[in-house]
Order: sequence, then structure tokens, then C-alpha cells
Amino acid sequence: MEKEIAKKEFITAENRMNDLLAIVTKKGGFEHLTKKEGAELDKYTKIVKRYEDMHYTIPLPQTVQGLIELKMFENKLKQKDLAKMLNTTDTKLSEIMHNKRKPSISFLKAMNQILGIDGNLLLKIA
Repeated sequence: MEKEIAKKEFITAENRMNDLLAIVTKKGGFEHLTKKEGAELDKYTKIVKRYEDMHYTIPLPQTVQGLIELKMFENKLKQKDLAKMLNTTDTKLSEIMHNKRKPSISFLKAMNQILGIDGNLLLKIA
């Protein structure tokens, strides 16, 4: 089990990581870092990521509508494009998104297989 990262340690790591990234930006690429700076950047980036993973998790939406909207945002899809991917009509997708129709098993299956949404989560919230 990894040790808890203190906020002070996170701030120090984030500041040093940003300093190193500024050097990369100014010089025009990661190849301009020394081996020591590269190792330092890797170390501080991992500390920042671990702290953020522990303290800044964003929960998954708890509705089918929320999951649909999230996937549309993540994949930069319009509603009609998503409907086509899920092999449904724009109208049915719209009705599901506006809570006027319950999603069918085949629709939930498509969300699982095509969008990669956990089937257990879909069954739990549908």
C-alpha cells in the first residue's frame, strides 16, 4: 500500500513539475532536459498524479442519461451520431435521454459493447 501524500508535498511536487515543464516549453521539447531533470519530472509527475487520484476523483454519473451525456462529451459525438452507433433512432435516444422512455435491454447491451460502459452499472441504474 502506498503512503498518503501530504498536501504540502503535493504542492512542492506540482510547483517543481510546472517549473520543469516550463523549461521543456521554452527549449522546445523533452529531449532538451538533462537526465537528472527528466528523472525529476517523472518523479514529481507521479507524486502529483497519485495525490490527485486520491483526492480529486470524479464519480461516474448515476443515471443512464448522465452516462449517455458523458460518453457523448468524451467522444465528441452529436446525439444523431450516437444513435447511429447504438443502432437506434434519434427519437428513441432523445426519449431515453429526457426520461420519457426506459432503455431496452438491447439498448443497454449496445451501451456496454459499443461504449464500454460496465454492464453491472447499467443494470443497477436502469
